[in-house]
Amino acid sequence: MAKEHKDGHKHLVLVGNPNVGKSVVFNYLTGLYVDVSNFPGTTVDVSQGTYNDYLVTDTPGIYGVSSFNDEEKVAKEVIMKADLLLNVVDGVHLERDLFLTLQLADMGIPMLVVVNMMDEVKRQGIQLDIKRLEQYLGVPVIPIVAAQRIGLEDMTKKLATAKKGIKSTEISGLLEKYKDIAKGETEVLLALEGENKLPGVPEKREEIYFARRKRVDNLCKEVVHYKDNKHQLSTRIGDLLLKPAVGIPALLIMLYLAYRLIGVFAAGTVVDYLEGVMNTYYEPWVRGLVGQTIAPDTALGQILIGDFGVLTMTITYILALLLPLVISFYLFLSILEDSGYLPRVAALLDRVFNVIGLNGRAVIPMILGFGCVTMASISTRILGSDRERLIAIVLLSLTIPCSAQMGVITAMLSAVGFGYFLAYVFIMLTIFMLAGTLLNKLLPGKPTDLLIDIPPMRLPLLKNVVQKTFNKSWHFLAEAGPLFVIGSLLISVMKLTGAIEILQSVTAPLVVSWMKLPIEATTAFMMALIRRDFGAAAFFQMALSKQQILVAMTTLTLFVPCISSMVVIFKERGSKQGFLVIASCLTVAFLVGGLIAQVII
Repeated sequence: MAKEHKDGHKHLVLVGNPNVGKSVVFNYLTGLYVDVSNFPGTTVDVSQGTYNDYLVTDTPGIYGVSSFNDEEKVAKEVIMKADLLLNVVDGVHLERDLFLTLQLADMGIPMLVVVNMMDEVKRQGIQLDIKRLEQYLGVPVIPIVAAQRIGLEDMTKKLATAKKGIKSTEISGLLEKYKDIAKGETEVLLALEGENKLPGVPEKREEIYFARRKRVDNLCKEVVHYKDNKHQLSTRIGDLLLKPAVGIPALLIMLYLAYRLIGVFAAGTVVDYLEGVMNTYYEPWVRGLVGQTIAPDTALGQILIGDFGVLTMTITYILALLLPLVISFYLFLSILEDSGYLPRVAALLDRVFNVIGLNGRAVIPMILGFGCVTMASISTRILGSDRERLIAIVLLSLTIPCSAQMGVITAMLSAVGFGYFLAYVFIMLTIFMLAGTLLNKLLPGKPTDLLIDIPPMRLPLLKNVVQKTFNKSWHFLAEAGPLFVIGSLLISVMKLTGAIEILQSVTAPLVVSWMKLPIEATTAFMMALIRRDFGAAAFFQMALSKQQILVAMTTLTLFVPCISSMVVIFKERGSKQGFLVIASCLTVAFLVGGLIAQVII
């Protein structure tokens, strides 16, 4: 019988390997009212909510209850305080996931097992003997398809039937032998596995892990039956994409398709049409409406409907320029995510990332960075060491443009010729590799090994892709809108007070003489401090030569990240490293931008 906590709730803990669908199960149980916070002393997020009389905690994805990294340390702490465990496993990868399941069973905490991805199990021609698995484990086993909510109701009904799993005879014997040394079986087991120290309890991690792996292998022979699916087209495609001879050309094709969708169609056709609509219909209408009560040449008139007006330029930038670029980027990214392609890119680029002190898993924050550098900086927590997290944050801050900024950059460079776009890509890749290699040489340590799932290739579901694209684009609007208003207010006030002219005269030697850009570029860089895409949009409105566009877009990318990203950097890295990252970005941006200008202009 599970013990009750002071608030009357029993503690239900979700446990599972990474990417098994725990979050979907957690959201089903807890709904919208969820508390997300850092676990004390770490940067690892833990989510909590309630379901009926249960306090539900979602632990980070782990491969075992140990202390190999922060995620496993946090999960171990939470699991040891659980009344009930809900272990989510991937039906396609039982050979991997059941190691954790058997470890949880050995810990003696009541649990039930949920086998997710049953649709994929069926699609791949795999047959699972759920009844035999249930008999072997000694706990309820429920097959589900979490994404489609199939089986989740049955899962909730069986929560009350959770019980302790069947231990191996070896583990049972050891726990019986040392039961008087500690309060519970869990502490004894973790001491035997070398996680805790208990006087008189020897460490037997290697023997226990070997025996557990053998049990998993024997169990899978009984419950997992494969059909020959080597000839399935999706399987063959997935295997080929892991080979450099096919994977590298495929990656280049994907990048070209992204260029065509975002840089040509969205940034060209769609943006041109929407800007025409806004300039022809919306802006004259709102100027006329506001002008009836507020004179356009007054301070308030300038703030509302002037050159940087909150109701004119800001609305046009967000809806006509940035939103189409963001939607197209997230649409493309969602398709790649749901198809199973991104993990293959990680595996393919692992050796390349090793050169800059990272492993292939770093491709995830790098790709997220093209959506939002702030979000990507937070996601560096998935990397295996503090050294890797520092390298990744520096590279994100220095060389990765966010989605809206990338859209504007692609649009501007595409307009002056594909060669300029390639030159920009070459410069960014060169700086990315040089900076990463330098950091890899200077910082002590080496990259951790890549441990990542390679899911099957599949056609993305249209509903999921549309939902992801909508959610992320809406989040962009909710986050960017207020910041754009603040930015336009700031620029308008500085223009009215003459502060912009003073700042432009101070920075003229750097911006005009060294970088050979118009004096108005200072305003664009100021906007970029609020949001990178705000600065990019400002450059979009300037009359620049082809060479100046390349200089401006290169400098803007290398420039310091926006305010929200800087806040995260200081939070993640501390004040000393945070200031070093910002100072490095400023130095490299104006140095490289100026050198390019001196050569080509």
